[in-house]
Amino acid sequence: MTEKVITLDDISLVDFLGIENRNVTALAAAFPKSRIVARGNQITVKGAADELDRIEDILQSLLSHYHRYGAVTEENVKDYISQEEEIDQAHVAGDELILHGTKGAPIKAKTPNQQRLVQLVKDNDLVFALGPAGTGKTYISVALAVRALKNKQIKKIIITRPAVEAGENLGFLPGDLKEKIDPYLRPIYDGLNDMIPYEKLQYYMEREIIEIAPLAYMRGRTLNNAFILLDEAQNTTPMQMKMFLTRMGPDSKMIVTGDTSQVDLPKKQSSGLNEAIAILKDVKGIGVIELTEKDVVRHKLVRDIIDAYARKQKSDAGNDR
Repeated sequence: MTEKVITLDDISLVDFLGIENRNVTALAAAFPKSRIVARGNQITVKGAADELDRIEDILQSLLSHYHRYGAVTEENVKDYISQEEEIDQAHVAGDELILHGTKGAPIKAKTPNQQRLVQLVKDNDLVFALGPAGTGKTYISVALAVRALKNKQIKKIIITRPAVEAGENLGFLPGDLKEKIDPYLRPIYDGLNDMIPYEKLQYYMEREIIEIAPLAYMRGRTLNNAFILLDEAQNTTPMQMKMFLTRMGPDSKMIVTGDTSQVDLPKKQSSGLNEAIAILKDVKGIGVIELTEKDVVRHKLVRDIIDAYARKQKSDAGNDR
């Protein structure tokens, strides 16, 4: 039996624990194999290690909730217990199910190529996922990272992308480099919000358990025990790509996503993504998956739009010969 003690600092105990410790009683009822006792400003938990981890996750979520709203109710406790149970169900479900979202909806690999992506990440420490917009390559990658964090397989998630703008000059935007690039990372934030309750996501980000940053911030670091996602990798230079790939430390996984048909680099600048795939194609431990318009899971018109643009691009290439 393992024991953990959580100290409650700078908190109104009655607002957090509830009248007559009812919030703790509700939490203890969900975990009958463990013993949860509140005395003064400390909560002591005794039980099996795996169950203690789950209880601690719920308590940390409740602490974040308290710091945001000033109080915790029994209903809040039951909600966070329910969210933790949904995560556990995802762990024992079939391979297609990655995890349950914040609203209980299952997040799955819906197409054969998305399922191959999930398997490649399982079998390899570095995976390149290529494909056009809407194929789910980034969303599935974020879901796999969140699942690995929930399963305690890694200690942090790092999500990054190169600071290459599409149609707007970053220099005219206010703030530092991270603040300037945040709008371009909106799809990442949206995905995380689908998968992690708001209070817990804020807790993770405040403590840099989940870090979202420009690619330039990766230089000089060694990323240990982490799940690292490089998005929009077609806009890296060869030097940037080499820098990123060599950041990988022990017990880490990397997914590199990109669309080789949407390179925003200057015309004379080659893409680091294309070069990396050519150089590393025969290296063991590296997987490559190419998703196509058949994997588009957005509105049915998106697939037709991608097809139309592909035909136009092919026609233009023929005319240039």
